[in-house]
Amino acid sequence: MTSYKFTNCHIHLFTLDHLPPDFPIPYAQELARRPWLLKKIAKGMKRISPLHAYGDMLERLARTIDVGNSDSQEDVLLSILPHYSEGTRFVVLPMDIAPGGYSSAKISLKEQHTDLYHLTQNPIFKDLLLPFGKVHPSWPGAFDEFRRCIEELGFHGLKIYPKLGYAPDHPVLMEQVYPYCIEHNLPVMTHCSRGGAFGKGLHGPEGEELGAPHRYIPVLEAFPELRICLAHFGGDAEWKAYITGINPLDPQGREQNWVTSIYDMITSGAYENLYTDISYAVFNFADNVPALGVLLENAKLRERVLFGSDYYMTKQEDLSERQVSMRLRHTLGAEVFEQISTTNTQRWLTG
Repeated sequence: MTSYKFTNCHIHLFTLDHLPPDFPIPYAQELARRPWLLKKIAKGMKRISPLHAYGDMLERLARTIDVGNSDSQEDVLLSILPHYSEGTRFVVLPMDIAPGGYSSAKISLKEQHTDLYHLTQNPIFKDLLLPFGKVHPSWPGAFDEFRRCIEELGFHGLKIYPKLGYAPDHPVLMEQVYPYCIEHNLPVMTHCSRGGAFGKGLHGPEGEELGAPHRYIPVLEAFPELRICLAHFGGDAEWKAYITGINPLDPQGREQNWVTSIYDMITSGAYENLYTDISYAVFNFADNVPALGVLLENAKLRERVLFGSDYYMTKQEDLSERQVSMRLRHTLGAEVFEQISTTNTQRWLTG
């Protein structure tokens, strides 16, 4: 066994108390507080129609909600630590969905940030956690709160989520946040898949377009030194489309698929500080990981892919974090796995 210690560049520790009670639909949290009911409904649906997918879907959702019902971010952290070797570091990405048009969460983003800071001060966790500050640029005081995260709380980077209702080149980001990141040598993590959370009324092509890979080109051209990671390498739906096949006679097909779009942007050499991570996508292991292995044969891409898992969203899947990380290391080989989980991640984090 190799002795290196790696970094999971993409996990979440937020709980249901950090989410709006009306997200994604009114009264959603009332059901979420009762995962036992979801499991019961799922069991009934599977008994009535065992070939129907909804029962399995509800069962997976209930597993995720079980973690979301944890009392604190520390409790969520304690649920992931057994899956990884001693000394593994975790980039922690907060979530703030309320600015996407929803009601306020029980625990505000500022409180979420502060609670994360207190976790980093615990001697047990302080060397394991690399929290990022979350910014929704249209929210009043967003930049000031991000500055607090960096200057007072000692956070390590920026998290954005454009599909909640803004473009990656929003004026606040372009004029204040990105220049600040460059000045303080901070990396950026941004959601880049068709799935996930949406701003209210944006669940569809309009919302997807806000977070599309090509929407980052103006940012990359304006700030070539900014280290940006497009999370999820396009997302599971785009991986399925990529594996099924892209018509070589369709000149727009390659650009429209987010996997190949990100691949082409990175391997073009035009954006030297552009990265992507494989969070969540690798949990569809049988289909996606062989394809990933082939893509990583490109040396340029291999230098810009980061290991991440997207815990605890991954609780929806059958494989555990530990199973996936060990299988991934075995399938890709120790050398490639060390590169994406250690060498590349350290370069993205610190330059």
